[in-house]
Amino acid sequence: MATVKFNEYLNSKMQDDDFKEGFLKEKAILESSLAVYLARQNAGLSQRELAQLSKVPQSTIARIERGDNTRIDTISKIATALGKRLTITIQ
Repeated sequence: MATVKFNEYLNSKMQDDDFKEGFLKEKAILESSLAVYLARQNAGLSQRELAQLSKVPQSTIARIERGDNTRIDTISKIATALGKRLTITIQ
């Protein structure tokens, strides 16, 4: 079996509009979950502590960090509790 470089494979798959749409959607969700996780870790907070500060259930924070999609207003509450500003860019 021939070896295929991941970037070459991904570039070829991105030519398919359905694949590209799904890939970009999942990428955005995972980037937002990673951003929440890293901001919480950098603040030195547990999920429970962030939940208390943001008035967002700890289970919701856990779901966000797992990569489950969530509402922008929920992430905004979390950002505010962390003293951060939520920015959204559409490119």
